[in-house]
Amino acid sequence: MSNPGFHCITFGCQMNVNDSQWVARALEQRGFEEKPLEEADVVFINTCSVREKPEQKVYSALGRVHQANPRAVVGVAGCVAQQIGAELMRRHPQVRLVAGTDGIAPTPDAFVRLLHEPKLRLSYLDFTDSFPDRDPYLLDAAGQPAQDGVTPVAYVNIMQGCDNFCAYCIVPFTRGPRKSRSTQSVLEECRHWVARGAGDITLLGQNVNVFGKDKYGDGTSFPELLRQVAAIQGLRRIRFVSAHPRDFSQETIDMFAELPQLMPRLHLPLQSGSDSMLKKMGRGYNMERFLGVVEGLRKARPDFALSTDLIVGFPSETEEEFEDTLKAIDSCGFMSSFSFCYSDRPGTRASAMPCKIPHEVQLARLERLQTLQNERAEAWLRTRVGLETDVLLESPSHKQEGQNLWQGRDPWGDPVNVLMPEGEGRPGQFVDVKIEVAKKHSLMAVPVQK
Repeated sequence: MSNPGFHCITFGCQMNVNDSQWVARALEQRGFEEKPLEEADVVFINTCSVREKPEQKVYSALGRVHQANPRAVVGVAGCVAQQIGAELMRRHPQVRLVAGTDGIAPTPDAFVRLLHEPKLRLSYLDFTDSFPDRDPYLLDAAGQPAQDGVTPVAYVNIMQGCDNFCAYCIVPFTRGPRKSRSTQSVLEECRHWVARGAGDITLLGQNVNVFGKDKYGDGTSFPELLRQVAAIQGLRRIRFVSAHPRDFSQETIDMFAELPQLMPRLHLPLQSGSDSMLKKMGRGYNMERFLGVVEGLRKARPDFALSTDLIVGFPSETEEEFEDTLKAIDSCGFMSSFSFCYSDRPGTRASAMPCKIPHEVQLARLERLQTLQNERAEAWLRTRVGLETDVLLESPSHKQEGQNLWQGRDPWGDPVNVLMPEGEGRPGQFVDVKIEVAKKHSLMAVPVQK
């Protein structure tokens, strides 16, 4: 008899991706095997409610699962699950597990129970009183790093939840109040990832700047956590996401000058370049404050690269306020951005605001913004040509065409394809390269001859 199979479907942010990867590792520890959707005994759908029409996307996914595999046990987790709750099971009888954002930890054992108890249905929707820590399942039975391949790039949750309640944002309602993870637990997981070959670790949280400042903190501030992670032997790169501009301290800025492991790349959500829009959004800063953080970062590291989030067509946004956002792309020097049309989220303050912007106006503004940003992104990549740097190889490239081409990323997070000598290259290998070609969304490089 073959082992039971599982299949994961994930929407949304890197934290969701990280949660789904954890569920996969936990199921494998319990004897499951990853299989195609049509062959899976259990299907895990991890949902996101940040972007437009999240519920429809989930219901559409459930329809596809039912059509492909009506016998599978389905579990729905994440932000949409937190919002809709048990209604998911009522509307879709195939769904027998609903897990909110703090309910991921019991999910693997729940799937085991559900397979053995055909009439059972389970829900885990309560917010926990502390960070819902869990075994990362990175060791084998002997306590050694699991021998299932090298993991060049890893992600580690350091906190969860948010207390900001920005006017447009559903996250405080779906992720709950902020809760910091213990420093010891974070460091232990980072060490295990390094033992598995990770040379690049990203620390995750809804607002990492305030790590340790909630009632669950253990006295370690975010800058001090960065110092302790940087001290882990064998770790060459550290990144973090997301950072709130309001809470970005000078001490955190100083870390980019102090710690060579901290990469000169940051995702810093701006949302709007207009002070009046930022105030209506409840962001807690203005452009002067934001530009001050940017200036500090570039003083610490002159080669600093910034990406951001931008919302187009927030309620009552005028043409002039939108143009302030266009100006911010250049004044901040963003090398990339994630930009979206505003859409209502139930229960948020913005959903009740008057003067909604017509969707066709939103789309026209979004097209203008993205055209400008694409030009700046391509210009950024062109500045990389001729640069000598290092690339962390992750896997063979899908665009090999008979060549030994490997894909990886440079210190600024740019995707780089490296033409390696025949027979060379391995996941987790750092290679000194020279950038030779800038394409539309990536770079081409060759190893530096020494």
